[in-house]
Amino acid sequence: MKIIADTHCHTLASTHAYSSLTEMVHAAKEKGLYAIAITDHGYAMPGAPGQWYFRNLVVVPRYLEGVLVLRGAEANILDYQGTMDLPEEDLVNLDWLVASIHSGLMAEEKATVEKCTELWLKIARNPKVNVIGHSGSETYRYDYETVIPEFGRSGKLVEINENTFSVRKGSIPNCMEIAKTCKRHGVPIVVNSDAHFHTQIGNFPRVEQMLREIGFPEELIVNASIDRFRSYLREYTQVEVYPRKY
Repeated sequence: MKIIADTHCHTLASTHAYSSLTEMVHAAKEKGLYAIAITDHGYAMPGAPGQWYFRNLVVVPRYLEGVLVLRGAEANILDYQGTMDLPEEDLVNLDWLVASIHSGLMAEEKATVEKCTELWLKIARNPKVNVIGHSGSETYRYDYETVIPEFGRSGKLVEINENTFSVRKGSIPNCMEIAKTCKRHGVPIVVNSDAHFHTQIGNFPRVEQMLREIGFPEELIVNASIDRFRSYLREYTQVEVYPRKY
């Protein structure tokens, strides 16, 4: 298995990350990646980028050092109605949107499986969202059998996140269950680093090991094939994909 795109990473625009956009793209080139998505945090995250950051991402060239650059964001889900912290005017020019729950930004004491299930069903119906970010939290556990098929039907890619193995270790068993549910229902996933420093770009060893252990089919990993990745971009984004050699 060769992952050809890293579609969840943070630059120093998110002030708990430490590399520039240019450094992240250069690292992607050095790893031989076809594409990278720059997905800095939405406004509710402490230290998030300031106003105008996402609207001005259009200045970033589509290709840098031969790497396809997707202009994106990681939106924070704020409540059980599926409200996110990026307004519509900030999403207009973005190519790629990861939707995630972060502890401290949504009321934990109100979390129930029923509420979280309904929340993710609402996110599944949001046409702006591409990726369901690191959704294995036990605090915000949802009914995988109900929701994951809906992710598949609505073109949402379920993320298996390398950074979970470092900073959300309690989520690892749920992440394995999520991956198994995706396998059972034929729902596509995306493997991401969630890099906060350029040396983490393109590194997914623990995710890859887990996927091998459960016999996850490579054809369901959208970013394990340039053709599959391009097909997804053509169907679910406005990104113009030009023929390029890998």
